[in-house]
Amino acid sequence: MVDFLNGPEGRRIAHEYMPGQGPGVVFLGGFKSDMEGTKALFLKDWAATQGRAFLRFDYSGHGQSSGDFEAGSIGDWFQDALAVIAERTEGPQVLVGSSMGGWISLVVARAMPERIAGLVTVAAAPDFTEDGYWAGFTEAQREVVMRDGRIELPSEYSDEPYVITRRLIEDGRNQLVLRSPLSLPFPVRFLQGTADADVPMGWALRLLDHAEGPDLRLALVKGADHRFSTPDNLALIAASVEEVLARG
Repeated sequence: MVDFLNGPEGRRIAHEYMPGQGPGVVFLGGFKSDMEGTKALFLKDWAATQGRAFLRFDYSGHGQSSGDFEAGSIGDWFQDALAVIAERTEGPQVLVGSSMGGWISLVVARAMPERIAGLVTVAAAPDFTEDGYWAGFTEAQREVVMRDGRIELPSEYSDEPYVITRRLIEDGRNQLVLRSPLSLPFPVRFLQGTADADVPMGWALRLLDHAEGPDLRLALVKGADHRFSTPDNLALIAASVEEVLARG
């Protein structure tokens, strides 16, 4: 059953917590996605069969949570994640971060390493506001963002455009994880499809090279796209979570 947490700055964070054995598993979704997505629901069912505690939630401006998406930023959504994990879970957790959720899970792990039992990322997009959008903008597009505070970009996943705001870009620079040491002192599995049109395979290699830890592995899946939601892809996510739990 969906519940609501009074989060940072009065934001109401929709979430569902399923009690069970620990370490628990927390799913962090992607940019403009929500906790009703394929991977979130798959992991919920997987956790139920395992008797494993499980938490899924919507960032503010996403899904059933309060707030306007355009007003949000990586820092806001990171604070939402911190709040719901702190309030609704106990003990160590395995974070499963998809796309933008991969970035946010890395920031969460950096902020509260004592609460992290392991990490699994799926098509992680760390620093994407800077290395994806800002780096890819033309000078004219950068001028529009700085002058108007927003720019609309076409989306492959919706008829509605992606709105990229000046605040998203500028706040993202406060949350970057690839410009300074990134210690991940627990089992980590990075999963990446080679046919991902949104997150280049090189980003996964850069993340693996940059991060430091005793048990970091990257699995490249030939032909997998950004959704990473075929039955085989989903089975690999579950197997990766199980491996992290076994090695933690």
